[in-house]
Amino acid sequence: MSEDWAAVAKAINERVNALGWRQRELAERSHVSQAIVREVQHHTVERRRSPRTLESLSTALGWHPQHLEAVLHGRKPPNFDEPVTDPTDTLWSRLDTFEDRLSDITERLSDLKADLSTVIEHVRKNG
Repeated sequence: MSEDWAAVAKAINERVNALGWRQRELAERSHVSQAIVREVQHHTVERRRSPRTLESLSTALGWHPQHLEAVLHGRKPPNFDEPVTDPTDTLWSRLDTFEDRLSDITERLSDLKADLSTVIEHVRKNG
């Protein structure tokens, strides 16, 4: 099954621009980390994502929950009022969720490390 992440990025970017949102706002509204939103929006990391991630982004953007999943697989997105088909909660999707969370934690730890280095350098100079 072919996945078109560039099409997903394009759909998200067009919708975010139409809504006048910034990346941070989409992250907050979708409850998806800003790092993951950035990866998907800029098509920088092409990897399996949890169906919940795409569903959260779709819903936050005012689309049917399975809109981006359909775009990813080259299908016509469902109309907003169509019922949601029962997604299979597979082990892979749960692992993807953990991977997304670990990516967010890693980014936050990296930011904290940089901040701590700055503080230590300041203390050494002025201490």
